[in-house]
Amino acid sequence: MYIASRTYYSLRFGTLSPEKLVQIAVSKGIKVMALTDINNSTAMPEFVKACGKYGITPVAGMEFRNGDAWLYTALARNERGFEQINRFMSYHNLNKLKLPGRAPQLDDVFFVYPFPDFPEHLRDNEYIGVRVSERNKLVTISSKLIRSRCVMYHPVTFASRDDMELHRHLRAIDHNLLLSNLTPQMVAMGDEVAPTEAQLVKTYEFFPELVANTQKLLLKCSFQMDFTTSKNKSVYSASRYDDKLLLQKLAREGFQERFGLGDTFAHERLEKELNVIDKLGFAAYFLITRDIVHYSMTQGIYHVGRGSGANSLVAYCLKITDVNPIELNLYFERFINPQRTSPPDFDIDYSWRDRDQVQDYIFKRYGREHTALLGATSTFQGRSILRELGKVQGLPKAEIDLLVNDPKDVRNQHKVAQHILRIGRQMNDFPNLRTIHAGGILISEKPITCYTALDMPPKGYPTTQWDMYTAEKLRFEKLDILSQRGIGHINDCVKLVQQNRGKQIDAHKVEMFKNDARVKKMLQLGETNGCFYIESPAMRGLLRKLRCDNYLTLVAASSIIRPGVAKSGMMREFIKRFQNPDGFEYIHPVMKEQLEETYGVMVYQEDVLKVCHHFAGLDLADADTLRRVMSGKQRQENEMNTLVNKFFTNCRQRGYPEHITNEVWRQIASFAGYSFSKAHSASYAVESFQSLYLKAHYPLEFMVAVINNFGGFYKTSVYFNEALRWGAKIELPCVNHSVKLTTISDKTIHVGFIHVQELEQRVIKSLLHERSGGGEFRSLADFARRADVAIQQLRILIRIGAFRFTGKTKVDLLWEAHMLFDTKKRKELPSPVLFEPEERNFSLPKLRTSVLEDAYDEIELLGFPLSLTWFDMLQTSFRGEVVARNLRQHVGKVVKITGLLVTIKYVWTVKKEVMHFGTFIDYKGTFLDTVHFPDCLKKYPFTGDGVYLILGKVVEEFGHPSIEVQKMARLPLQPDPRNEKQRHAAIQGKSA
Repeated sequence: MYIASRTYYSLRFGTLSPEKLVQIAVSKGIKVMALTDINNSTAMPEFVKACGKYGITPVAGMEFRNGDAWLYTALARNERGFEQINRFMSYHNLNKLKLPGRAPQLDDVFFVYPFPDFPEHLRDNEYIGVRVSERNKLVTISSKLIRSRCVMYHPVTFASRDDMELHRHLRAIDHNLLLSNLTPQMVAMGDEVAPTEAQLVKTYEFFPELVANTQKLLLKCSFQMDFTTSKNKSVYSASRYDDKLLLQKLAREGFQERFGLGDTFAHERLEKELNVIDKLGFAAYFLITRDIVHYSMTQGIYHVGRGSGANSLVAYCLKITDVNPIELNLYFERFINPQRTSPPDFDIDYSWRDRDQVQDYIFKRYGREHTALLGATSTFQGRSILRELGKVQGLPKAEIDLLVNDPKDVRNQHKVAQHILRIGRQMNDFPNLRTIHAGGILISEKPITCYTALDMPPKGYPTTQWDMYTAEKLRFEKLDILSQRGIGHINDCVKLVQQNRGKQIDAHKVEMFKNDARVKKMLQLGETNGCFYIESPAMRGLLRKLRCDNYLTLVAASSIIRPGVAKSGMMREFIKRFQNPDGFEYIHPVMKEQLEETYGVMVYQEDVLKVCHHFAGLDLADADTLRRVMSGKQRQENEMNTLVNKFFTNCRQRGYPEHITNEVWRQIASFAGYSFSKAHSASYAVESFQSLYLKAHYPLEFMVAVINNFGGFYKTSVYFNEALRWGAKIELPCVNHSVKLTTISDKTIHVGFIHVQELEQRVIKSLLHERSGGGEFRSLADFARRADVAIQQLRILIRIGAFRFTGKTKVDLLWEAHMLFDTKKRKELPSPVLFEPEERNFSLPKLRTSVLEDAYDEIELLGFPLSLTWFDMLQTSFRGEVVARNLRQHVGKVVKITGLLVTIKYVWTVKKEVMHFGTFIDYKGTFLDTVHFPDCLKKYPFTGDGVYLILGKVVEEFGHPSIEVQKMARLPLQPDPRNEKQRHAAIQGKSA
């Protein structure tokens, strides 16, 4: 019997996984044991499951500490006691409070205090824990207490004494101390090793009362967890029957809006889905999801619904998704059928600006007792372990770097380095920190604290201490409320079009967007810069190779661009078969039967299931389990080998040639971990079409929206370049016209102050507040008097051209600023005056300036020039022999071209050499793709940002041109004239 034990979820303290802890207890003949991790109940579900597996009676508990100080340990009398322990811990976590020195009065919880630091008057449910080392001190307390309240306290932390060294390293990392600086209070006692029950009893043989008290206490405790029934909120309205009626009403109303009254096939499917949803008890899940979406729509918040739930026609009619499952032949039965025990998952994407509002609604609507963010666990991994261990060992940084970068280096053969490597191998995959899942939210029927204690991370919402894998085991179904910047592009563009053009756009009119001629043309040409998911160089190239001009092809493209398909070689094969559908043979008749729509290529997760089921004879449950294990969505890795063996055994029994079986498996293995479901790809394609429509018809507003969401595949400068391509006039920040974000008026775009590096938010806020209340600034002096700005910040505004409305040069303005200001920063706020003071006019010498200086200022403050282009700043006037848009006319020829570097993709070859794929913009603003093989890279590497002169052969793959680089060099810019002025000023100063 163990009254206390810890797993490695006692972060940076414990050394055992829950499974290993229980296995050790079994090997020691233990029949009952309590898990008491420090200040958390993360491991409890895993622990209870393991106890059931090995025949041990579990007891739920928790060890409460303030820092390193052990206060008391709680043991739950029953499930209600476990909830009370979690609630107590959660209250202090959520309110950022220290734990009290005296345990609370909890009816279904027993508390064990350390000896001799126990309360003078013990309650009926309170005990004293006596360690082995403290036995002889029992003479200091009354025999009555010994007989009734003292128990054996031997916490199990280690499998053997060898684990103490691992534990000490974990404690040093936790305290950020050298190992030598650890104190006894910071570490566990060296004897906290798992004993047999006989050994434990023998240790306390002269105090039989302690043995008896411990046995009695543990007999009073019982605990189980339910892993079979759903924990989600089970009723949305008044009853399950009312949920059924409400869902039917809302779905049928939505059906009329989506389809009208004439589509009999769709109507039959709707009624079938509603019937299955009711039988399986999923109505509340659909209604809760619809409620969240309905709230956001009424608030003008745009969303995209994704996930396997997009296979559902009911979800489409409820406007949870904009994916029409009938159009795509998506099978509802694959995700909800009479054999399924859990509902489909819904991922609801919002703009990064709006998600917090939606999350706040969910917590208020369903209550904080029943709602929590889903936690996650960050683990110790790879090189980061060696760096942490190197620090606590006191190694110099240079030696740590050597160990991290090349552990096998001969200089790492010394004892300390080898010791670190050994400890590092033990620590690998250990939990390190509790964090937050990207977007998971749980809404439970019972209070969340029935299952876990809650943390309060900086996000500001209660968060479970266990992760999505444990949630699945407990039969929780999460809602993913996610944020992505692509939705911000759409949402903001719609608002900008309303402001700038007075037009209202319904971004959910996807069917109209799919048939728009301009959209189709842009898609086919790969004119997708800024558009969600389809703007990367690889995706632009794929669209051009597929000559994609329709929704269904884009759905397929959204999945085959994933790493698995490319890795298996099937992306290239798909393009080849797409362009020549009669020029290939299927590897097996089953592949033709199941994958004819995708030319025999596995494109979607469903395709993996089809092949495993119809080709290899796995049942759908096994096929889905295999997919989930391969994609990392389940942690039962031990199931993998069993299912793989079953796959190959079935194929042999069916008489397939071995080479065919191996090839099919190769495609599955390389693809399954990265594949999308068809519904997921369709959801992405819908969002891509929405972005494309806005860009096709409102390109300037769209690019401003992209810029203001600070997200996309490329740097901000690329999107400003794109706006120029589409006819925008771009103005530098101006104190009289600009605001924090970038704005648009007609075709003029004003760069927002937020893009000016080192310009303080306080200054932006003050500037805008003063301009709003006092009107536009009339001069530099007027601005200096009214705005709360120091000389350093004023210099930044002058150098970026924010006072060009005065008609003065920047050099003149800088002199004037220094005359207006003391050299030290003004601390007092400007005071209002009754009469405006007369401005002083300073007499200044004629000072020269140039547009090249302006460009260099812009590069320094914005990161890119606007007064000139990078090409204008070159020393040479040569722009190349060809331009990017005409490359197809030069296929097979060696050409010279200049390009501004945009991005580089790094790829490892089969020979473990690095090759690059480059993306450039030519002087006309058009994208240009390059290929850099290893031999060429060694001679002509990239040397930083800038404009490059490229010599290479124009090649074409499936109609998409690129350049195989033979030589390359970055072109020099004209010298920075500001440096010359500084040098000249220094010389004059010395002369004086």
